[in-house]
Amino acid sequence: MENLKAIVIGAGMGGLATGIALRQAGYAVEMYDRVSELRPAGAGISLWSNGVKVLNRLGLGKDIAAIGGAMEQVAYYSNTGEKLTAFSLKPLVDRVGQAPYPVARTELQGMLLERFGAENVQLQSKCVAIEQDDHSVTAIFENGHKATGDVLVAADGTHSMIRPYVIGQPIERRYVGYVNWNGLVPASEDLAPKNSWDVYVGEHKRASMMPVGGDRFYFFFDVPLPKGTAAGDHREDLSGFFDGWPAPVRRLIDRLDPAKTNRVEIHDIEPLQTLVRGRVALLGDAAHSTAPDLGQGGCQAMEDALVLVNFLQTTNLSVEDALQRYEAARVDRVADVITRARKRSNMTHGKEPEKPSSGMKN
Repeated sequence: MENLKAIVIGAGMGGLATGIALRQAGYAVEMYDRVSELRPAGAGISLWSNGVKVLNRLGLGKDIAAIGGAMEQVAYYSNTGEKLTAFSLKPLVDRVGQAPYPVARTELQGMLLERFGAENVQLQSKCVAIEQDDHSVTAIFENGHKATGDVLVAADGTHSMIRPYVIGQPIERRYVGYVNWNGLVPASEDLAPKNSWDVYVGEHKRASMMPVGGDRFYFFFDVPLPKGTAAGDHREDLSGFFDGWPAPVRRLIDRLDPAKTNRVEIHDIEPLQTLVRGRVALLGDAAHSTAPDLGQGGCQAMEDALVLVNFLQTTNLSVEDALQRYEAARVDRVADVITRARKRSNMTHGKEPEKPSSGMKN
């Protein structure tokens, strides 16, 4: 598809990866985001081997290795300090051919923005409507601007404005059942080995530290709480929730900066059966917002980008045909990730999974 022009809505991880891949395929790209300043949500992200391989394919292998953490092992401990298991990641790396790289989100977004060109992202551009015909698709923005191209990629996140247009109805995000606190602290051996992902579990709660670049740990805490539970001072709240836990967890709470710690109620969406409508494709969290319990949210957005651009490059029937092939290739895989992350979350956080009603009584 020569001289294709793409409109990308959303300049997060998925949108930027898609923009880079489209440019490398020789397509013109216009990118828009509703925010006035690009600030990634969350402090860090675990980029597993499948996500890193996409970055390698985009020519960013050395860049991600420079900012990613050297995570070589995983260890689980109970909330009483008992070591439950510890294992090397080397067999995984040997099998798939790529190490995972936990990374600070700000640095990952900075790396992608530098490659795409921050000056090429048009901010304060909220897409409010889509129009398309047999030949083109147009994004209409709140400020009156219109952008027309051959294909539109909706990478506008978990609160996607375009998702209802694609699937034909609004969809409510679903509260998974727990609150997550996350941030960055200096790495220190009295917290965890600098090459290890250490996880403490118990009482359906979780405390975790992962190495990222810059000699830091990305940390997160999970606590099952009712939706809408009021937040207090992060350190005080966490000190209460993790009272009596092992010394590394208590040290982590003492060292975190409450002002730079994020607190998020974790949501996902029900798996979608439709990811495209004509010349419009959902991508990343807009298509498959998932609980972070598998560490696959960002990785699946990266996969989306590569698969989408591959079909646009390799099929020449029509844009619509390429997007249908993208949907067919992705819909079951991303649905499986949502479902498995939800099951993992239920198991970790002690939530009974909802049982579908059969309409029958014993």
